[in-house]
Amino acid sequence: MNTLSKTEGGTQHAGRTQRRHAPMRRHLSLNATAYAVFALLVALYVVGACISDRFATFGNLLNVHQQATGLALVALGQTLAILTGGIDLSVGSLISVSATLTSGLADNAYGGWTSAVLAVLLLSVVVGLVNGGLVLWLKVHPLIVTLGMGAVLQGAILYYSLGPAGTVPDGFDSLAYGRFMTIPITATLVLGLYFIVSFLMQNTRLGRYVYMVGDDGHAATLTGVPKARVILVVYVFCAVCAGVTGIYLAAQFGSGQPYLGANYTLASITPVVVGGTLLTGGRGGVVGTLIAVYLLSLLNNLINFAGIPSHYQLIVQGAAIILAVSLNAPRKRVAA
Repeated sequence: MNTLSKTEGGTQHAGRTQRRHAPMRRHLSLNATAYAVFALLVALYVVGACISDRFATFGNLLNVHQQATGLALVALGQTLAILTGGIDLSVGSLISVSATLTSGLADNAYGGWTSAVLAVLLLSVVVGLVNGGLVLWLKVHPLIVTLGMGAVLQGAILYYSLGPAGTVPDGFDSLAYGRFMTIPITATLVLGLYFIVSFLMQNTRLGRYVYMVGDDGHAATLTGVPKARVILVVYVFCAVCAGVTGIYLAAQFGSGQPYLGANYTLASITPVVVGGTLLTGGRGGVVGTLIAVYLLSLLNNLINFAGIPSHYQLIVQGAAIILAVSLNAPRKRVAA
């Protein structure tokens, strides 16, 4: 009896260990996907160089690096949300709210840009907490919760302003256009942020918890993972990324608009799935997302060089999502 108990205990422990490390093994196996996306990035660069000599210049690559900043920021937060098996469809509306409030409050004589930025960041944290809290409390798919939150935010910002609100103060545009020896400062900081998050995801307990929740939330809870805390942290981080994106876009365009973030909901999902992260969660990583962000930004840049109308960019994004999901979808084995 004791031998049997020990055997069963060892089997259960081995099973828990196997489940605990399964998501990480899947994550590490995605190097092939990242390499494939990187190969497409290189091939696209070669094609662009053949089309235009100006496309292949170092200056244009720096422009692509800078143009990718907004998408990279919001996609970083979206990656973590999708890794938990969720999604955040409120990011586009939150970007619009953040950009409009930033320029509107910064133009206020009683505020200033510092107060505006702090207010936007605080609002982003609140939105993230509400999103995560409703997902946990209502126990419905995050798609429904965040879609509703997006509608609430969009309606609220239209009540605040139907058009461009205020202007950003002098010097605030350096957040978007500031350079150090021709190197875009903010874009490079975002690049560094990606590598920091990637390191934390692979080497900290919170990172492992994110993968475990996305792989099997029920099993993760049984093994002692604080699922509620993980979901709250992820959705707050995703909302803050969207808020910072709105601040960045306000600095870039000089003013916030109620529909400025409309296209970013779809755009934030595209590099995540193209980079190899499964929509079902538990598999993927931010490095694949980063490479896909640059792939899409380089593609949009090439479309501009080729003189193709900009609305084709949305068609490309939608087609990329369908292709990436179909290629990464798990295949069921057919029984012999």
